[in-house]
Amino acid sequence: MNEATLTETIKSEATHPLYERIVDAIKTIYDPEIPVNIYDLGLIYKIDINDKNEVAVEMTLTSPGCPVAQSLPLSVSDTIREVEGVTDVKLELVWDPPWSTDMMSEVAKLQLGMF
Repeated sequence: MNEATLTETIKSEATHPLYERIVDAIKTIYDPEIPVNIYDLGLIYKIDINDKNEVAVEMTLTSPGCPVAQSLPLSVSDTIREVEGVTDVKLELVWDPPWSTDMMSEVAKLQLGMF
């Protein structure tokens, strides 16, 4: 996947027909230490989809020393690849901004009793 091509042809993530299906797929993946899916935890920073249905994802982990640092990104990439219509996935693990509980959705905070 050509990164320049991807950024030139990105559709608004919320309006792309694959976006919701990709989010639903990601929501099936749970952090092994926190009983909340990684999307609601706020670990997915960006989902871009170009006109060729190539998906670029930026995600982080709860900490650089996360025990699933090797396997979780691969699981996310494989799960997105299984969504019908997705042609390729480029996943980038990023550490900036650092993850914090402020990035969690209200659903995740409710599940963890943080209100």
